[in-house]
Amino acid sequence: MPEISTAAPLVLDAVALTLPSAAGPVDILRGVDLTVGAGERVAITGPSGSGKSSLIAVGAGLEEPTAGTARLFGQNLAELNEDGRAQLRRGRAALVFQSFHLLPNMTAEENVATPLEIAGARDTVATARDWLARVGLAGRLTHYPHQLSGGEQQRVALARALAARPALLFADEPTGNLDGATAASVADLMFSLVAEVGAALVMVTHDPALAARADRIVRMADGRIQG
Repeated sequence: MPEISTAAPLVLDAVALTLPSAAGPVDILRGVDLTVGAGERVAITGPSGSGKSSLIAVGAGLEEPTAGTARLFGQNLAELNEDGRAQLRRGRAALVFQSFHLLPNMTAEENVATPLEIAGARDTVATARDWLARVGLAGRLTHYPHQLSGGEQQRVALARALAARPALLFADEPTGNLDGATAASVADLMFSLVAEVGAALVMVTHDPALAARADRIVRMADGRIQG
């Protein structure tokens, strides 16, 4: 694995993404340029279908761009295969989604501890318990996702994402499935924990109040960054 720079966790250079459809090719991203600095918190806003989630997918190495260059921690993602991209993300980039994506057959503690074990970390159970306590779930360690509320599940997802103290957190509509009060609580927690670990944040949101908490707002429309 090449040496990784942490100066700019994410750099997108003229990134385009075209996907096939029954009606023909669809241009999802059209020449997107974006640089996210270390510790910077960036909110991505725009109407549905503007390319926000696709931007995160390309930046995280989950989707390969059709054109342009995506660099994660200085590494050109096009030079890595799927396993290489997963290895690059491991312990350094984390993702939180609107739909939580917890493993249903694992407890809250296991959902947080298992990725740490895969990454080769030590004291994974103790770390998982510590992070679940930080998100207010010390009493829910042995509960399975179906036994938790939506807000609790998203708190587990945050604990799982941040327990490895990543340098970059991608968050795609992290409060989109939550009611107003719960969304505000989860947002407070996310910004607090991101600041604690010193992570950069790239967050897709439709919520203007949540976007306003970022250091910078990037607005998208028709696959392009506006302005």
